[in-house]
Amino acid sequence: MTKTFLETFEQKIKSEEANVFAIAEYNGAGIQAKSLVETNPCQNVYSVAKTYIVTAIGLLVDQGKLTLEETLVEILADELPETYHEIWINTTVERLLLHRVGLEGGFLDIDSHDATTFGEDYLSYVLNAPIRKGYNYKSSTYTDAAYYLLSRIVEKRAGMGTDDFLWKYLFYPTGCREVAWSHCPQGHVIGATGLYIRVEDLVKLGSIYLNGGTYGEKRILSESWVQTVFSKGYEFKRLAYAPVYAKGGMRGQKLMILPEANRVVAWTGCGEHDFTEFVAEYEFGA
Repeated sequence: MTKTFLETFEQKIKSEEANVFAIAEYNGAGIQAKSLVETNPCQNVYSVAKTYIVTAIGLLVDQGKLTLEETLVEILADELPETYHEIWINTTVERLLLHRVGLEGGFLDIDSHDATTFGEDYLSYVLNAPIRKGYNYKSSTYTDAAYYLLSRIVEKRAGMGTDDFLWKYLFYPTGCREVAWSHCPQGHVIGATGLYIRVEDLVKLGSIYLNGGTYGEKRILSESWVQTVFSKGYEFKRLAYAPVYAKGGMRGQKLMILPEANRVVAWTGCGEHDFTEFVAEYEFGA
């Protein structure tokens, strides 16, 4: 009897003794999930959370409440600290999406630090952090700070917390179960990381992008935004060796979209194993 994809994937994970908690897929016929290790169903997906901030930005763009050309300083004008680096004056929403902020250190990976490292006012901390000498917006420096700032932008333009906004326009319409997001000391969603969600609900986000912005009969995002995300590489990066888009998170989290195979795959765990190439090879012999 021919094995299903999930059965084959499970066998591969077990053969490598990888510490993967759960796997799930969407294949056009619905969502299937398998639990491999007994653990809490909601897991921190770490930087995969950034794809939800990308989605929140898209929702606001679709609603006419935000443009990618607006700057951080314009949007958060009444919340800015007394001092901040001048580079933020020309930092647009799109530059934040692409991590083109040139931060030299601090807040690059918030999960690696105690929260008190940054003080109580994360916005002031980030906006006054050192910038690389001669930085000109043309290169990217991957940093959690960019997506914390984007979360603050979402909150400002949505008129509610980023998590509340996504509950209204994403989590509830797609029937998600438990979802929780870490907050900074002042109560703002971290955005870049700290999202706790079930793997079968993680797959739902990928299916929306796979299906041009829809979930079942519901339009969640515009097709235009989906195309923009893929073409610009907002967190979902295309693999060099296969027609696959993927976003990973620390400690072995992953969300993969395979448009030509009509499949979305996600997994959560705690380890160094990465099965991205295995999934791509399964479909395309990459």
